[in-house]
Amino acid sequence: MANPVSWLLVEPGWRVVGTDGGELGSVEEVLGDENADIFHGLAVVGGIGSRARYVDAGLVDAIADDGTVAVQLDAAAFELLPEHGPD
Repeated sequence: MANPVSWLLVEPGWRVVGTDGGELGSVEEVLGDENADIFHGLAVVGGIGSRARYVDAGLVDAIADDGTVAVQLDAAAFELLPEHGPD
């Protein structure tokens, strides 16, 4: 069983899973201020050729040491998220 870990350990390539346990994509970028320990969210790529989508930190349920991030979204809701831009 995986153990919870800090957002500071998340790296590009970690799996992102939805409410049904299905894989939504993988982490492209972790967004936050490490010095202030403020987690803003994740840029998540859903598949080959797709653009990264912004997943707000408030939608993250759990971060585990097995390289998995669980979010409060299903596949349909994930597709409705805004694309991650250079903001």
